[in-house]
Amino acid sequence: MSRIALGTMTFGGAGTPPWDVVGGLDLKAADELVGMALDAGVNLVDTADMYAGGETEEFLGTILKGRRRDVVLATKAYSRMGPGPNDVGLSRVHLMNALEDSLRRLGTDHIDLYQIHAHDHLTPIEETLSALDDAVRQGKVRYVGASNTFAWQLAQALGVADLRGYPRFVSLQAYYSLVGRDLEREILPLVRDTNLGLLVYSPLAGGFLTGKFTRDGHDASARRAQADNPPIDRERGYDIVDVLRKIAEKHETTVARTALAWVLAQPGVTSVIVGAKRPAQLRENLAAADVRLDEQDLAELDAVSALPIEYPAWTLRGAYPYRTPQAG
Repeated sequence: MSRIALGTMTFGGAGTPPWDVVGGLDLKAADELVGMALDAGVNLVDTADMYAGGETEEFLGTILKGRRRDVVLATKAYSRMGPGPNDVGLSRVHLMNALEDSLRRLGTDHIDLYQIHAHDHLTPIEETLSALDDAVRQGKVRYVGASNTFAWQLAQALGVADLRGYPRFVSLQAYYSLVGRDLEREILPLVRDTNLGLLVYSPLAGGFLTGKFTRDGHDASARRAQADNPPIDRERGYDIVDVLRKIAEKHETTVARTALAWVLAQPGVTSVIVGAKRPAQLRENLAAADVRLDEQDLAELDAVSALPIEYPAWTLRGAYPYRTPQAG
C-alpha cells in the first residue's frame, strides 16, 4: 500500500452544499487527479458513499474502468443515504443495501477495504460484524476497517471479532495532524498494539497547515476560511506554523510538505490520505514523500505541538514510572 493515498472528497457535488465548498470537481477534473496519483505510484484510493450524495463513487466507477486492478479501492458506510429509518447506521439491513449501492456506483464486483464510517450506538456490534462477515464470505469485500471511533469501541469490535470468528478490522482511518494529536492519547497506542494499519485523513488540518494561514491573515478563498473544520486552537496552531516555516526553509521545501512529512514520520502511520482541487495541490502533497526530517526537526515540532498531559498519564509518570512506558 502506498505511503500516500488519494482522498476523493473533492470529487462531485457542484452546486450542492457543503460539497461545492469542499470541492465540487467535475468528472474531467477528478479523472486528471486520479491519473496523476496513479502515475506517481499511489495505489490506495479512498472514498465514501456519502461524498456528494453518492456522486463521488459514481465518478470513480467511470474513472477506474480499465484501471480497477491498479488500485486498492476503499469506501465507507454509515451515513444517511435516504429518508427512511434503515437508510443510516450499521444495521444489517443498511449495510447490505449500502454495499450493493456502492458496488453499483463504483462499477465493481468487490471493495478492497470496506470501512464503517463511525460507531453506531443503536446497533449491536455483533450485528454489524456479522453483516461484514457475510460480505467477506460472499467475495464482495476483501478486508474491513473502521473510522472515527473511540478506542474502547475499536477494542470492543476487535474482541468480538476474535471471539466469534468474524473478520477483524485491519485498519483505522482517523484524523491526525500537528494541530490535532488527540489520537496519541488512547487510539494510537491501541492501533500499534493490535497491529492495525493507520490511514490518516486531514493531515493538513483542512488546509490550516499549508502556510496560507498566519497571524497576519489568510487566503479567503481557501476551504478552511469557508468551513472551519477540523476544529483547532488557532493561537497554538500559529506557533506550530512558525516552527514549520523555519524547518521548511532549512530543507528548501514548503510548509505543507513539511507538515505532511511529520505525519509520515510518526510511528504507526501506514498511509496518509491527501485530497486536492487542482493538479498543483496534488503535486505539492505527493512531493512530501521525499522530505526527510531529522531528529532535531522532529524534536522541535514535537515540543511546539505536544499535547498537555492528562489523567492517568500524570499519575503514572510521577508515582509509577517503572513499568509504564506511556506515562510520559
